[in-house]
Amino acid sequence: MAKPDRGDDVTLNRGRGLVLGLTVALVGGLSAALLTLPANTPRLAETALSRTPESEVLNPVTAVLLNFRGYDTLLEVAVLLLAIIAIWSMARQARVWIKLPDTPVLATFVRLVLPLMVIVGGYLLWLGADLPGGAFQGGAVLGGLGVLWVAAAVWLPPAWFRRLLRPALVIGLLAFLLVAVAVMFPGGLLLAYPPEQAKNLILLVESAAVISIGVTLTLLFIGGIPTRGDA
Repeated sequence: MAKPDRGDDVTLNRGRGLVLGLTVALVGGLSAALLTLPANTPRLAETALSRTPESEVLNPVTAVLLNFRGYDTLLEVAVLLLAIIAIWSMARQARVWIKLPDTPVLATFVRLVLPLMVIVGGYLLWLGADLPGGAFQGGAVLGGLGVLWVAAAVWLPPAWFRRLLRPALVIGLLAFLLVAVAVMFPGGLLLAYPPEQAKNLILLVESAAVISIGVTLTLLFIGGIPTRGDA
């Protein structure tokens, strides 16, 4: 057996040291910034609540996440995509395989709850405009459904289905970016929705995001691209 190259070990240790140093510096900087904040920092909750009707949605959380603070939510969707890219770059093959369970109880249970969970995910998406809910809540439900589907192997995906994984992963971020740029052409600003179209545009963005979130969470659990040959 060939001995490990000492130079590779040194390079790896240096890389780990660099990552550790940057992490410590980041945590230290954030801690210092937090400690230097004034005690009586004005809160924006009252302002957000008073401006919620201008967002054309009744739920203040949705108004903040998709309208007032759309930049942050756009980056959050991008982070999810970057997370799955990072996983795939390190592990090309699935780490959790789709296989038939030892008992049919789980598969039967998933077949019963699968339609219900799809409806619940869609309902949470639609409800988010007026009440607690939205794309992330609906996407989490679909992600949980995906995990159950993998655990129970109620259906093995054919080759053509796997080709839809990448479009499903990027459709949320792509829709967000297209809407963000489209609202700029009439002379507006990035992610500054016209009031008469705000609700429809928010629903469009969330509808695309819920698909990407659900697929991303499922694939993060799998750790790679599932194939029919995995067992």
